[in-house]
Amino acid sequence: MESTQNLKKRIKSVANINKITKAMELVAATKMRKAQEIALASRPYAFVALDLLANVTLLETALPELLKKRKTQKTLFVLVASDKGLAGAFNSSLFRKFEQFVRRQTSYGLQDFVAVGEKTAAYLSRKGYNVIKKFTNVGDHTTPEQVQPLVDFLVLGYLDKSWDKVVVFSTHFKSALKQDPLMREILPISFESIQGTIQEIVPETGRFSDVISPVRHKTSAKDVKYLIEPSPKAVLENLTRHLFSMQVYHLILEANAAEHSARRMAMKTASDNASELGENLNLQYNKSRQAGITNQIIEISAGAEALN
Repeated sequence: MESTQNLKKRIKSVANINKITKAMELVAATKMRKAQEIALASRPYAFVALDLLANVTLLETALPELLKKRKTQKTLFVLVASDKGLAGAFNSSLFRKFEQFVRRQTSYGLQDFVAVGEKTAAYLSRKGYNVIKKFTNVGDHTTPEQVQPLVDFLVLGYLDKSWDKVVVFSTHFKSALKQDPLMREILPISFESIQGTIQEIVPETGRFSDVISPVRHKTSAKDVKYLIEPSPKAVLENLTRHLFSMQVYHLILEANAAEHSARRMAMKTASDNASELGENLNLQYNKSRQAGITNQIIEISAGAEALN
């Protein structure tokens, strides 16, 4: 049986780990709620902007390049994971989803890769993929300014035809207990992809699941009167860029909320395991201590018998 001295050291170590994981669980839960609130706060504005885009594109004007589909000769894949670890299966689930897709896809031509997060960069480098750009440290509560360098890089590359399609792999936050890795084609822009991203911001269950905003639908341009200056073309080009920036921003917010949720669950599991291990070690310590006391009593009794 292990000595009581070693057991006391192990019990102390487990108790310290339990305190750390419990604190990390509470911090992750707070960050998760904050990421949800930020995403939901911008949702009504996103619906109005989407409705405006839908109507302006029905006007007799040329579509901007970001809305035009073209033959796919080269595809850019963007993988959004975390900068930090201790998030359970958050990163591994996304990478597994990506690997399954790569094995069966045949219509994306040549491929380049962009890494969002330190874990993504390490994974892609380890697998030997051609990483042309890395974006890290976007923050726990991402702002539009932090996402803008990624947006500019994707837009400029698409406009100069460095790639013909942009596919993003990120984690969709469904609830505090469930996060799903998803693939989205974000360039060229389509109404369905933007609307789908906005709709997915509201989780299925939890504190924010009862937030409802009506989904706007594309209406006839004849039914809506717009005074557009300086021109429909100029407005449409700026609006599509702005909506694309918003879409990428929401993807990052989703991934952040999912990361904090996964980390919260991982830390909760670690805390529960530490508590259980601490109880088992205490029981083992008490048994060892009791056995030592019993042996001492037996030795004393045996000595007394010998003297008699």
